[in-house]
Amino acid sequence: QVQLAEFGGGSVQAGGSLRLSCVASGVPFSQYAMAWFRQNTGKEREYVGAISWSGDTIDYADSVKGRFTISRTNAKNTVFLQMNSLKPDDTAVYYCAVSDVAIVAGTDIGYEYWGQGTQVTVSA
Repeated sequence: QVQLAEFGGGSVQAGGSLRLSCVASGVPFSQYAMAWFRQNTGKEREYVGAISWSGDTIDYADSVKGRFTISRTNAKNTVFLQMNSLKPDDTAVYYCAVSDVAIVAGTDIGYEYWGQGTQVTVSA
């Protein structure tokens, strides 16, 4: 049974920071990339960024470059999303996802497993 457990969501004022984490378990792949997505109410799911299994390749959406940082633990089953300089536009449900390829950037196609999502709310 694959489970992706997300932590760290909450409410913060604009300019503040949050650190999200996602712990994957039971993934039937020897290696897997992980990514973050977000979705505002009534809108399509938006790609945030992705990191390869080794962590050598990291990709970010233009909207978060310079503000968000994705990292991965040595255990590889945990990924973090450090969010700094948060804006109200960052308000969304944030999801982590797993892909069995090296990395899938810019799209949710190819991600096999998804977390339950964690709410991030940024007030003006």
